[in-house]
Formats: sequence, C-alpha cells, structure tokens
Amino acid sequence: MGVIKRQGIKNTIATYFGLAIGFVNLIVIQPYFLSKEELGLTRILYSFALVVAMFVPLGIGNATTRFFPMFKNPEKRHHGFLGFMLLFPLVGFILTAIVIYFLKGYFALQYQKESPLFVEFFNYVFPLIFCVSFIAVLSVYCNANFKSTIPTYVNDVGVRLLTIIIVSVYYLKWLTFDQFITSFVCIYVIQFLILLGYIFVFDKPGFKIDWPYFREKKFMNLIGYGLLLWFASVASIGLKYFDSIILGKYMALSFVGIYTVVAFVSTIIEAPLNAFEKIASAKIAFAWQEGNMKEIDDIYHKSSLYMFLIGGFLFVNVNINIRDLLAFLPEGYSDAWHVVLILSIAALYNMATGLNAPILFNSDKYKYGAFFLISLAVVVVVLQNVLIPLFGLNGAALATALASFFYNTMLFVYVKKQFNLMPFGKGNLRVLMLVIILTSIGFFLPSLENKVLSIAYKSIVVSSLYVVTVYKLSIAPELHQFIPEKFRK
Repeated sequence: MGVIKRQGIKNTIATYFGLAIGFVNLIVIQPYFLSKEELGLTRILYSFALVVAMFVPLGIGNATTRFFPMFKNPEKRHHGFLGFMLLFPLVGFILTAIVIYFLKGYFALQYQKESPLFVEFFNYVFPLIFCVSFIAVLSVYCNANFKSTIPTYVNDVGVRLLTIIIVSVYYLKWLTFDQFITSFVCIYVIQFLILLGYIFVFDKPGFKIDWPYFREKKFMNLIGYGLLLWFASVASIGLKYFDSIILGKYMALSFVGIYTVVAFVSTIIEAPLNAFEKIASAKIAFAWQEGNMKEIDDIYHKSSLYMFLIGGFLFVNVNINIRDLLAFLPEGYSDAWHVVLILSIAALYNMATGLNAPILFNSDKYKYGAFFLISLAVVVVVLQNVLIPLFGLNGAALATALASFFYNTMLFVYVKKQFNLMPFGKGNLRVLMLVIILTSIGFFLPSLENKVLSIAYKSIVVSSLYVVTVYKLSIAPELHQFIPEKFRK
C-alpha cells in the first residue's frame, strides 16, 4: 500500500486543486462570461468527442493496465510497448473518423432543432476525438509506470487553467466566437503534447516493437482482451457524459449549460476515488500476476472504508449548502439543485463500493466485467431517452444515478460471489448512519441572509460533528497518527 498511499495522496491533492480551479471556472467564471448556449456548446462538443474517443483506442488502455507488467523492462525499453500501444488509437481514429464523417447528416438531423450551434461547429469534434483518445492512452501508460501525479496535474489543473484563460480572453472580446472554439480545441492539443513529452522525461520508451518477445508472451491474448472491452469501455465514461449529449437532443443548449454547471458540483464527492484508482489499478494488476489475494483484499477493504468516509464528509457539506451556493449564479441555475442531490447519492454509492471494477477487470474473469459494462451502456441510454422527456434535467440526473447503482451493484455482487471479497465492515455502517444523521441536521439548520456566512457556519457545524464522531468511534484508527496529541485530548 506504500506506493498507493503516496501517489494516491498526491493524486488526490492534484485532483482537488484541479476541482478548486474547476469550481472557479464553472461556477464563478463561465456562467457570467459565457451565455448558457455557448457554455452548452463547449460541453456537448467535449462530451461527444470523449464518448467517441473511448472507442478509438480499441481497448488498448484496459489491456495495458492488465498486461504491461509482463512487458515492463526499462533496459529493453519495455520491448517497444509504447509503439505497440500507439498503433491502436491511430488505426482506431482513422476508422472512427470515417464513420463519423458519413454519419454527419444523421447527427445534424437529430440536433438541428434544439442545438443548431452544435451542428454548425460539428467538424471540431474530429481534432477533439484525436487528442482525447491519445491523451487517454498516454495517461494509462503513465499510470502503468506508477507515474500518475504529473498527468493528473496536467489533466485536472492545466486544462482548467487554460480554459479560464481562453474564456476570459473571449469575454474581453479579444477573440471572435470561431476563434474561441478553435482555442478551446487547442487546449487538448497542448495537453496531448505535454503528456507525450513527459513520457520521454521519466522513461526511455521504445517505438520499435520487439515482435519475437510479443509472440512469446502471446500478445493476441492482450489484443483479445482489449477488443472485448472495446465497446464495453465506453459505458464507464459514457455514464458521465451521455446525459449532456442526450439533453442536447431533447432540450435547448441553454439547459445543457445549466446541467453542466450543477452536475460538476457532485463530481467533488467521487474525486478521491478517481485519484486513488489511477495508481491502485496498476497495483491490483501486479497483485493478480503474483496471485496475492491478501493484498487485493486489503486494498479493496481499505478503499471502501476510506473512500466512503471521505465521500460522506463531502456529501454532507455539498448538499446542505447547495442552495446557498447556487444562489450566487445567474437566474436559472438555482432551480436545478435537485440534480446535485441525485448525482451526489450515486457518487457516494460509487465511493462506498470501492475498487470493485479494477479488481474484476484485472482478473481472469474480465469477460463478465465487459458484459456488465455493455449492460450499463444499454441501461443508461434507455433511461436517458425515457426520463429526460418526462423530467427534464432531473430526469437526466436520475437516469445517470440509476444506471450507476445498477452497475456498481452488479460488480459488488459478482466480486463477492466469485472471489469471496467483501469490502464492507462495521466501519462502513457507522459512516452511513453518520452521513444520514448529519445531512438531516444540516437541512434543518436555518440559512442566513448573507450566503457566504450561511455556508461557512453550516460547514463548520457539520464538519466538526463529523470529524469528532469519526475519531470517538475509531472508525478510521489509522488516521489518528496524523492528529497531534494535544488535539486528541
């Protein structure tokens, strides 16, 4: 757990630093500097590109996490594994770009009525798809080499800082709208180039593929594993972005813009899991290679308890303050606070179930994981198309939340049944009760006229109760070592 703790903490710091910047970007700057339609356009362009980009690498990202330990050898430049990796997104992009080009008329027909701006700027999805797909592959390569901190800063901090700069420059009318969208795309070009350069800083990767060694390691198993998860992998990312894409079909871009802002708030809750998973997945892959079930069980149990503990703290603070927070935004945003509550519950459940996905996908039962992901994709698309016309923004959030519950429950049940791994203990139950009680208390605390003071006093009250209760009940005794003796007393 040493490497996981160190890089997990570093990644969490980077992720929350990025979230702080993202908060300023999406809550403070973009709602005032961009119209709802302009904000909605940037979101739908990126969401569309990201979902498509999940198909482009042909599953090589999943395969790398699981099989890279077999090829890792710095002296031999990992037998050209990076060159082998990059073949997949290159071929995948060419094939995908051809398909998207010929389907352009279909997409125009679907979005012309409610989102004409998306149709006008549709061609920008091509460079976005290219960059996002290669960024995903390069990030996985860094994670597999236990070098996830710098990519996390680049992806979570650098991109958001550049976005703030571009939006601000556009607001000052130093850019036309066309130039703004072009600059928005260029942010991801820069991100791609930085990650590629970083790989050459910490590693000496080889582009010349050592085919005899690959044949010796039966690389077709690697390809088969990747291709099996090719279509399935889109669901894990699509769960977070299908809502924006399908919203643009049924509702105006202004509503996509509102949803983008309020939905971002709920991502604060599961950010630690995303940061932790980057390094833990590679560690779990090595443990499976060594048959070390004890380490896997230890990682699973601790990930569930500590992620639930952190997620619960964030859940309480976010939801008791959300209405005061959204009151700072322009008209139209504050009415969507239910979206945050719905998505927050799903995020907390995802945190509570821990690292069930990396455990399954790095095992020899990964085919069942692929089945679960494909099921998730079907469920989320069906629910979005049913619930959005009925309930609007709340329907989009509800569809995403229900699909997340469905997927995580399937993973939890299967991992328990197949590997006899159970992440939950008495500590998890205590955290659940604590979250329910403090959220209820927080909702009954009166709001002050001054929203800043209102948020501050509510947060201080529930946070103090949360921390003191966790300490008194010894829910996380390992954390006590970080508390100075005088504060313990």
